Amino acid sequence: VPSLVHHTKRQMMSIYCYWYSLYTRTWLGYLFYRQQLRRARNRYPKGHSKTQPRLFNGVKVLPIPVLSDNYSYLIIDTQAQLAVAVDPSDPRAVQASIEKEGVTLVAILCTHKHWDHSGGNRDLSRRHRDCRVYGSPQDGIPYLTHPLCHQDVVSVGRLQIRALATPGHTQGHLVYLLDGEPYKGPSCLFSGDLLFLSGCGRTFEGNAETMLSSLDTVLGLGDDTLLWPGHEYAEENLGFAGVVEPENLARERKMQWVQQQRLERKGTCPSTLGEERSYNPFLRTHCLALQEALGPGPGPTGDDDCSRAQLLEELRRLKDMHKSK
Repeated sequence: VPSLVHHTKRQMMSIYCYWYSLYTRTWLGYLFYRQQLRRARNRYPKGHSKTQPRLFNGVKVLPIPVLSDNYSYLIIDTQAQLAVAVDPSDPRAVQASIEKEGVTLVAILCTHKHWDHSGGNRDLSRRHRDCRVYGSPQDGIPYLTHPLCHQDVVSVGRLQIRALATPGHTQGHLVYLLDGEPYKGPSCLFSGDLLFLSGCGRTFEGNAETMLSSLDTVLGLGDDTLLWPGHEYAEENLGFAGVVEPENLARERKMQWVQQQRLERKGTCPSTLGEERSYNPFLRTHCLALQEALGPGPGPTGDDDCSRAQLLEELRRLKDMHKSK
């Protein structure tokens, strides 16, 4: 029986890899994205969630709900009336926000190549002729004009935005850190599909060690950094976190707040990295209680990073099987 289970798992992984390859490497993926876009526009004509902008001394962060659970963002220098779009998957929704805010779009920051994050690059870059499209050259991002590497900085007015390489979800995945110092406010992390409220992205193009290193990059940022993720997954993620850490009081408090927000169809972003450290299991692989509950123990050489990577891999496996009640 164990050999049969292993064989079945191998078959499922082969099928999964085949479909992922079709989605990312052929036009079937684009056609699927267009179908998603049409359905979401019909189902959620005003967006899947009600969101609130954050204003910090001349800098505005505007979440835009797109598709069925994605978020795009406008980062605006309100004095210069210049805007940067992050992952503009629905160009119509992003353009409507640009016009409502009365700003000029000068840059698109793309975290990765998946169509639900990059699908609006073509239409917006054609409409705004001086708009630059930034992203990793390793990721095959559509209509990329300005490739970025780890630690490169994009400057727009008062906005200073640093690209951080965070491979794992895709080979060239980047997150973007808006420096809070120029406007004397909190820094903002636009995390794409690396990190969500109480969750992290699937590892499509890497392994657990790669993803752990990328998550550790984020862990090195300040507790007051605001997290602006690529999806509204908060309620499901916190449900899973309760399975692996049922006595975590921080998670319980956050879940109560999130459930109230979702009852009113309100968005749940941003959280802070300080909050995430307290309840996000994918950022807590160093915690002894979680290691004892799920972990395999130290690696064969006593390498803590090895055991943390194994724990991360097990968390990901359990999360993929989890159905939120």
